[in-house]
Amino acid sequence: MTTHNSPTRGGATVGLITELPPLEAGAVRYLRHWFGGAEARADLYQTFRELLGAELADSAFDAFGQLCDFCVKHGRRPLVRHGMTCSCLGADENCFANLLAAAATDQTGDAALLASLLVRPQQVQTLSALAAQFGLLLQQVTPGTPRRRIYRAASATLH
Repeated sequence: MTTHNSPTRGGATVGLITELPPLEAGAVRYLRHWFGGAEARADLYQTFRELLGAELADSAFDAFGQLCDFCVKHGRRPLVRHGMTCSCLGADENCFANLLAAAATDQTGDAALLASLLVRPQQVQTLSALAAQFGLLLQQVTPGTPRRRIYRAASATLH
C-alpha cells in the first residue's frame, strides 16, 4: 500500500495570508517567526512585549513555545511552513491558524478536529487546550478582533 502522507502536502498553497482575518494571519506570522531561528524568535518576543507588556509577553511567549514544541514532538509529520516573507498560505499554516481561532472562541469540537490534522489522536485534547491558552492571548494582541468570528471569503459559495 502506498502512503500519501507526504511532508510537502502540508506546504501546499491554499491561499494568501492577506485573505485571513487578523487573528489567523497573526497566528501564521508568529508560527513562522517561532521556527525562523533565534533572531526571529527575539523579534516575536519583542512584538509580544510591545503589544501585551512585559508580564503578559512572557506568558504569551511561553504558551506559544509550548504549543509549537508540542506540534513538533507529537506531530503526525513535520509541520510545514512557508518562508518568513512569503505571501502564500500553506495548508499546515492554515490548519494551525484555524485551530487557534477555534480554540480561542471556545469552538472545542472544531478545535479538536483541526488538532487531529496536526497531531496523533492521543494528543488531540492536549493540543486543543494549548491552542485555547495561547488563542486567548492572541485575541488580546489582535486589535478589533471580535470574541466570536465566522469568516467566509467573499467568493465562498454558501448555497
